[in-house]
Amino acid sequence: MQIKKLENILANFSNLEERLNNVSGEDINEYAKISKEYSDLKPLVEKSKEFIKLHKEMNDTEELIAGSDLEIKKEAEEEKERLKKKILDIEKDLKIMLIPKDASDERNAIVEIRAGTGGEEAALFASDLLRMYAKYSEIKNWKTEIMDISQTDHNGVKEVVLNVSGKNVFGNLKFESGTHRVQRVPQTESSGRVHTSAATVAVLPEASDVDVEIQEKDLRVDIFRSSGPGGQSVNTTDSAVRITHIPTGVVAQCQDEKSQHKNKSKALKVLRSRVFEIETKKKEDERALERKTQVGSGDRSERIRTYNFPQGRVTDHRISLTIYKLEQVLNGEFLDEIISGLIADSNVKKMEE
Repeated sequence: MQIKKLENILANFSNLEERLNNVSGEDINEYAKISKEYSDLKPLVEKSKEFIKLHKEMNDTEELIAGSDLEIKKEAEEEKERLKKKILDIEKDLKIMLIPKDASDERNAIVEIRAGTGGEEAALFASDLLRMYAKYSEIKNWKTEIMDISQTDHNGVKEVVLNVSGKNVFGNLKFESGTHRVQRVPQTESSGRVHTSAATVAVLPEASDVDVEIQEKDLRVDIFRSSGPGGQSVNTTDSAVRITHIPTGVVAQCQDEKSQHKNKSKALKVLRSRVFEIETKKKEDERALERKTQVGSGDRSERIRTYNFPQGRVTDHRISLTIYKLEQVLNGEFLDEIISGLIADSNVKKMEE
């Protein structure tokens, strides 16, 4: 670890501190921007100071070892071993902290869950995943809102779009993108055979007006009547909205609200995030060609996790992690353990690159 690099970080932090003290109280946006940068940098600064201090202590210790006093020399050698271990631990922490953060990590997320192969059983599994993310969000003190949902006659979910808002939502949920597979005996299966079904999850960072400029002339808005399971009408007015972004062909719809205006607003939020994902994915793919590896790319065709009911286990195939607490994971309780493992694995790969 280069001391000069850490000293530059400390100098940048001092500069931020000075700007924070001198910024006009009337310039709220500038104050908020500098304040956030300052608070984000503070943990790295504290760790850098600790590393520099230990490095100085190590130099002082080596001077004592080079001396002629045998007793002091012995004590200094023991101190050197202690310092060496501490320096290695802090250096590891610093390497992780110095990894460039994904600008989208702090954003809210749009989570899309779709039933895949497996008919009604796949739809029931998609419903389980929806419940899992809702429960996990409760634990994390995040807010969830269903933007659009299409259900089956047996409480299954064909497709659902969920808006999750809170602190660092996308940074936690982005690794959930991919194909989730379930192995269990369906309630309708009389012979007790285990069936394999699947559902796909896509997690998009929520985009704002600033991120994606969508012009009204580029939109085709279709209004239709909301319908529930089996085509049964759940609305007596034409309030459901489907919006198509003509330049990209991206489509988003919402029929959850009774108000056409509210449905249009929700559909636009989803549409904007989908268009933003396309633009972001292009940039990521370009960078991935250079890096050659990409973790949690969001490819829905990639089988990422298996939920095996007969054995009560959940296996994440990307990091070869198996947890024998399936019910707790589906209740959102142990999902953090898997996500933490994926984040750690991603950080290790980034450090190697």
